[in-house]
Amino acid sequence: MGKWSTLLALGMPLLALAQEMPVFRLEMKDGVLTPARLEVPARQRFKLLLSNPGKTPAEFESLPLRKEKVLAPGVTSFLVFQSLSPGEYKFYDEFHANATGLIVAR
Repeated sequence: MGKWSTLLALGMPLLALAQEMPVFRLEMKDGVLTPARLEVPARQRFKLLLSNPGKTPAEFESLPLRKEKVLAPGVTSFLVFQSLSPGEYKFYDEFHANATGLIVAR
């Protein structure tokens, strides 16, 4: 086995782990968050798929998580979260003050 074959073989388990990252979905539509409460695994990396099927912009904002993402109408994007400690983390739509939600890490 050559040097490159060994490196490729060693990298395969990492690639498999990256592909198995859990994905959670959040729809942000004109001030309505669906679901408003997300339960995610604690101490595990995950992806949050954000979509805005609405007619107005939306912004995922979480001060405790130090994450934000602006979505124009009709846009889908994502955020990757590293390991979260067990607990509750508030988030909201910056463009719609009453649209609040909670991520619960267990």
